[in-house]
Amino acid sequence: MSTITTKSGCTIELTEEGFLVDPTLWSEEVAEALARLEEVKELTERHWKVIYYMRNYYQKNGIAPMIRSLCNEVDITLRQLYDYFPSGPIKGACKIAGLPKPTGCV
Repeated sequence: MSTITTKSGCTIELTEEGFLVDPTLWSEEVAEALARLEEVKELTERHWKVIYYMRNYYQKNGIAPMIRSLCNEVDITLRQLYDYFPSGPIKGACKIAGLPKPTGCV
């Protein structure tokens, strides 16, 4: 396991793959610390739109959204999604959104 430290000094445990051990500890500040690990320099309004869509979808359905529905719902192209989340549009976004590792991700 590893950890991240938020700007306010909180230390959060991560799994070996970089997902939150305790997803209930997620906050925007935690998301910003996770983004730095994912080599996302700044979370823009578009990032937050994706992050909150994914969190809401997960809360309602218990799984991460399919990439096609994510793109349609937040009005973003697949290319843009890869640009915003370079480690992978679903895996990277799930990490930053504080969600568990999605099924099917290697």
